[in-house]
Amino acid sequence: MAFTIRQAKKADCPAVLDLIVELAIYEKAENEVELTLRELEEDGFGPQAIYDLLVAEQEGQLIGMALFYEKYSTWKGRSIYLEDLIVTEKARGIGAGKALFNAVAKEAKKRNSGRMEWQVLDWNQSAIEFYEKAGAELDGEWINCKFRREDLQQKNFDE
Repeated sequence: MAFTIRQAKKADCPAVLDLIVELAIYEKAENEVELTLRELEEDGFGPQAIYDLLVAEQEGQLIGMALFYEKYSTWKGRSIYLEDLIVTEKARGIGAGKALFNAVAKEAKKRNSGRMEWQVLDWNQSAIEFYEKAGAELDGEWINCKFRREDLQQKNFDE
């Protein structure tokens, strides 16, 4: 079935948020989604947009999305970070994920990025195989670290 890849519009945000929730459910983390529609719209389409968003559309419905942004590597310079690549379960297997992934890689190439990075859960074997098939380097050496919003708000960083 035919689909198109295009730049997202602000009007796509409700469907994009639905895709984000679908991914969270798949990852057994539905309660982790704190993002509101207003934040998604403002952060991507407001005066200080901080992310880029591509969508896959089929027959007027969004079936996938790739959210990415530019980051800076002290070793490689400007880089692209692919935050999430999501294709709705019913549309998997038609090539939309590959098309979205390739579109982000083309954008990284166009920007002459020092690298393109993303993460994949260690139990998501189908995603791991997808990235391996694409020729990606899977790095098991680095450990992910983070502070959650509540951590940032509760900790005293002056000590």
